[in-house]
Order: sequence, then C-alpha cells, then structure tokens
Amino acid sequence: MEIRVNPTRMELLRLKKRLRVAIRGHKLLKDKFDELMKSFMKLVEENRRLRQEVESHLSGSMQGFMMARAIMSKDALENAIFFPKVKAEITAKVKHTMSIEVPVFNLQEQDVTGAIYPYGFAQTSGELDQAIRSLSDSLKSLIELAQVEKTVELLAAEIEKTRRRVNALEYVMIPQLKATIKYISMKLDENERSNLARLMKIKDIVRSAEWSG
Repeated sequence: MEIRVNPTRMELLRLKKRLRVAIRGHKLLKDKFDELMKSFMKLVEENRRLRQEVESHLSGSMQGFMMARAIMSKDALENAIFFPKVKAEITAKVKHTMSIEVPVFNLQEQDVTGAIYPYGFAQTSGELDQAIRSLSDSLKSLIELAQVEKTVELLAAEIEKTRRRVNALEYVMIPQLKATIKYISMKLDENERSNLARLMKIKDIVRSAEWSG
C-alpha cells in the first residue's frame, strides 16, 4: 500500500530522500540488533555458568551447616557465627553499553583479622569451616550473577525494541515508500505522455491550418 501524496516531481524527490534515509537507518539498526544478539548470547552463557557456580557453593555451604548442626549443639553453632569478622559493602554504578545503561556492582570486603572464621577452632567442627568457606566463596559470584542477570534483562528489552524498529522499516515503511515512488513515477510518466500527445495534436492542428491557408 502506497502513501497517498500528490504525484509531483518535488514529492518524488522528497520521498526518494526519505527512502535513502530509511534504508540507511535500517542497516544501522540491523547491525545494532546483530551486535546486541551476540552480547546477549555471551551473557546468557555467563549467566548459566555463574548460576551453576553459585548453586554449587550454596549447596556445599548448606551441607556443611547441616553436618555441623548434627555434630555441634544449637547454642554452640549460633555462638560461633554470631559475630562475623568480615564486613561486606556493595557499591553500584552504571556504564553505557550500546546506548544501554547497565549496572556495575562492586563488592568490597573488609577483613581486619585476616580470617573469615569468626570463632576459634577448639569447640567447632571442620564441617562448619567448610560451610563458612563455601558461603564466603559464593558472595562474589552472587554479586556477579545479579549484575549479569540485570544486564541480560535490559539487553532483552533493547533487543525487542530494536527488532520492532527493524521490522517496521523493513516490512512497512520501506515497502510503502517504494510503492509510492513507483506510483508517482508512473503518474509522472503518464502525464508526460499525455502532454506529449497534446503537443503533437496541437502541432498537427497548426500544420493543417498552415496548409489550408
């Protein structure tokens, strides 16, 4: 379906310019879409790896706590972990990736004692040490996972928006512009043939008048 316009040469030139801009815009958006998809697939794979890593650490930590609880009394276990020795602080900022603002999380751990265990080893079990170590190891991966998952979510939204724009140009605007340009060109050619026919007819009338005179 063509765009309804006046079939003039000025309108034809204007539409051809719009078509060139639309084709160039479509190429740029298609390139952006392809790059977004590449980044998205890489992040999906990274997200899968981090999730497996986090689940492994948390599973190991949970098993360690359960074993420690089976060996130690409830009060002894709670007293051992009541006062943590490591202070964790998370800061957040944003960075721009392909015109998208994505989060960047930074984990800062302050360990004044040089050890992650908030207890002595005399009254605790090795299973508790294992649980604390696994839990500590999972923290950095958890922060990275949160950052990657949010970035994946933002990329998915941008991919969908870019896909709609690409499709609108490719299947709606560009075909409409081409159809309208073709329509105007045909109308101009038709008008030119009509004008030529009228000129020839006038020329014949003038010649007939000259001969009869």
